[in-house]
Amino acid sequence: MPHAHITSWLLAIILFFVVRSLYKGGNEKGAKITHMILRVFYLFILITGFTMLFQVNISLLYILKAAVGLWVIAIMEFLLMKTGKREPENVLWIQLAIAFVLALLLGFSLPLGIDWF
Repeated sequence: MPHAHITSWLLAIILFFVVRSLYKGGNEKGAKITHMILRVFYLFILITGFTMLFQVNISLLYILKAAVGLWVIAIMEFLLMKTGKREPENVLWIQLAIAFVLALLLGFSLPLGIDWF
């Protein structure tokens, strides 16, 4: 299950930047279609993440990782909405960077992750 989860969020990151560039380029129709596909990948991330969460003895670190993962998804969605409306988004980029690094550190340091640290 970790492989499906990692694949889902890697594809979601790629789609995030594709959608953002489509919004920036003015291709509203293509951006909306790709944005909907990205939302399906959000669902894959949530399903695989919660499946892994309930396969282990739930500890506080796993709950924290799930909360940070939800934070990453929410910030990605907010960023795309602000990009589509042509509003400033500087604070959201900082939040995304912090949340993403936290999610990676927590995800790879927990027993289901890869032991890099």
